[in-house]
Amino acid sequence: MIYLRAFLVWLIIIATETCHGIFRNLYLAPRIGDFRSRQIGVLIATLLIFIISLLFIKFIKASSKKQLLFIGMAWVILTLIFEVRLGRLLHLSWERILSDYNLLKGGLMPIGLILTAFSPLAAAKVRGLLD
Repeated sequence: MIYLRAFLVWLIIIATETCHGIFRNLYLAPRIGDFRSRQIGVLIATLLIFIISLLFIKFIKASSKKQLLFIGMAWVILTLIFEVRLGRLLHLSWERILSDYNLLKGGLMPIGLILTAFSPLAAAKVRGLLD
């Protein structure tokens, strides 16, 4: 049941991130460029994921660090699958999709994914649910 609740929270995360991406493309990208807006978007997305984690961590009812880390890793894997599938459905090239993951060329997604992996654990600690 814990993992079903965590999956439901991930659905909220991905819906929020989809809206965030739409707004980023409509309002930020035309002003500062696509790649720079995606870099900024990673930082905003990470903050949104942490806020959602804070709001729903009690709902998930995970009781151990191991469960919280597993949930964070599951969110990362689900997000990666979603991002790649969406990118391909939108006919984005592999080069374009992978550009967000290349730290050496300014892609910040790996940092966002690492922070996402630890978001449930950090939220539980902030909310006082763990020692």
